[in-house]
Amino acid sequence: MFKCNPNNSGFHIKFENGWTVSVQWGPHNYADNYYSAHDVTGLPSLVAEIAAWDADRNWYEFEDDNVKGYVKPEEVAEFIAMIANL
Repeated sequence: MFKCNPNNSGFHIKFENGWTVSVQWGPHNYADNYYSAHDVTGLPSLVAEIAAWDADRNWYEFEDDNVKGYVKPEEVAEFIAMIANL
């Protein structure tokens, strides 16, 4: 299942294994538009914030947080593939 955020600043993908990946790049996300105070519809970012959780809302843990910011597109793609294959 795909889900777009209401402010068009990211998306979620839910996989058959029960895991959901979040990719965000709008205001207050750890990406190029962190300090944007206006509508970010269509606003690009070179990096994004990623996170994931399972069906029981247990979050994937990065080194010391449950989100990872300033992630380049190649790493986003690798993360999505890894979560999809858990």
